[in-house]
Amino acid sequence: MMIVSTLDELRTARLLLDGVVGLAPTMGYLHEGHLSLARRAKAECRAVVVSIFVNPAQFGPNEDLSKYPRDLDRDLRLLESAGVDLVWTPTPEVMYPPGFQTWVEVEEMARPLEGAMRPGHFRGVTTIVAKLFNAVQPGRAYFGQKDAQQAAVIRQMARDLDFPIEIIVCPIIREADGLAMSSRNIYLDAEQRKAATILYRALSAAKDEFEKGERKAGILRQIIKEIIASEPLARMQYVSCSDYDTLQELEKVTGKTLLSTAVFIGKTRLIDNFVLE
Repeated sequence: MMIVSTLDELRTARLLLDGVVGLAPTMGYLHEGHLSLARRAKAECRAVVVSIFVNPAQFGPNEDLSKYPRDLDRDLRLLESAGVDLVWTPTPEVMYPPGFQTWVEVEEMARPLEGAMRPGHFRGVTTIVAKLFNAVQPGRAYFGQKDAQQAAVIRQMARDLDFPIEIIVCPIIREADGLAMSSRNIYLDAEQRKAATILYRALSAAKDEFEKGERKAGILRQIIKEIIASEPLARMQYVSCSDYDTLQELEKVTGKTLLSTAVFIGKTRLIDNFVLE
């Protein structure tokens, strides 16, 4: 496994990779969700590149950039065991050199949900992903369903900017009790960790009603809200029932639909979602 940090080193190493290259962008502190992306890329591509970069541009002024968990040595061991060919670990100075002033921004799709709660977040995401696409030149790029809006925004960006890259969204990997795996789960103490399962339970209840025939989006949202409100440690930010592709809020579920929510458990912000087919 090759490990590089500068752009010149990446370009040199990239020349050694033949065939279709799969890219899995990450911010490190890897868990099974990240590794599932690398393994799928390994199964579908000739070579696999993983980037590890905690992107300051996607963190707000009061968010957890300085505290975001990092363990590069552990990450590299995990990636080597997953059969990754190349790992790029750029610094902020590499990605945002002095004088940097060009940003990539998806407009309408980035405004609701996470965009409304975290102003500027998606501008940071799309800019860095565009830079990763340009630098790595993958044929396929792998993202997790847990960040559903991010995946939708990146699909839109790839279409709009004519990136010749197939965007592949992989299923959420969950703990045994349903909690979606996230690097931020480490922030939860034992009581909060137990309370955090409320997201999965609320989404599951709404999905159950959908499978019984409920199609009114307002009722599905209300089911989620009531269950989350029953958990004293939970502070809800939003509940959404939207079109999977456009993220427009629905009155009635008729096609592929995204049920999603963002909840604070103590000081830790968690997101989760289910897809209704």
